[in-house]
Amino acid sequence: MDITAHLSPNFSDRRNDAKPDLIVLHYTAMATATAALERLCDPAYEVSTHYLIGENGADFQLVAEDKRAWHAGAGSWGGCLDVNSASIGIELANDGCTPFSARQFDALEKLLRDVMARHAILPERIIGHSDMAPARKTDPGVRFDWRRLALGGLSVWPETSDGQTPDEQEFSKIALAFGYSQTDGFQTLLNAFRMRFRPWAIGPLDRTDMAMITDLARRFPVDQPDLNA
Repeated sequence: MDITAHLSPNFSDRRNDAKPDLIVLHYTAMATATAALERLCDPAYEVSTHYLIGENGADFQLVAEDKRAWHAGAGSWGGCLDVNSASIGIELANDGCTPFSARQFDALEKLLRDVMARHAILPERIIGHSDMAPARKTDPGVRFDWRRLALGGLSVWPETSDGQTPDEQEFSKIALAFGYSQTDGFQTLLNAFRMRFRPWAIGPLDRTDMAMITDLARRFPVDQPDLNA
């Protein structure tokens, strides 16, 4: 891949000798990739990412993969509380409202394949910022095509939508087994799940939500949470 180095000073060492086994996807929520590059490389903002993909598919590397970029913030996935130390961050230049371009998505797929191969990262370990911080974040948002990634082996998708009786406590328990946190309240959890897997769904928990999360947790269960990670 043709990747341009545009190095950011905003990084640190991965804690506890952690190795990346997650990839977290974001959108920049800024007008242009140029504006995002400036922000992600400004020490005053203390934020960065490993990679930024521009609207036209141009790739930039801001932080080396063996270093801890500051992209995820507070949150957790599968019991990991220091997601920055356990992950590679990829930002997509997007304002949060505009559809992602074909060239940008093509570039993302190529980058994901490379990063996943280098670090033996599994498709179920590709998550959105909203997955690990559902009370704070909505990126990569409802316009992001998670199903396309899953069809290419770069993420996961439920194989069934056969109905099951809605049960909020059971849904939360099963969602924890897939990787979500239970700390931000049920509605926040449901909103995060739907943003990724049912972006246009509305209303209370239903049978399809139950079937989809059950299928995901059955096929892609996380290891027992290590709350010290």
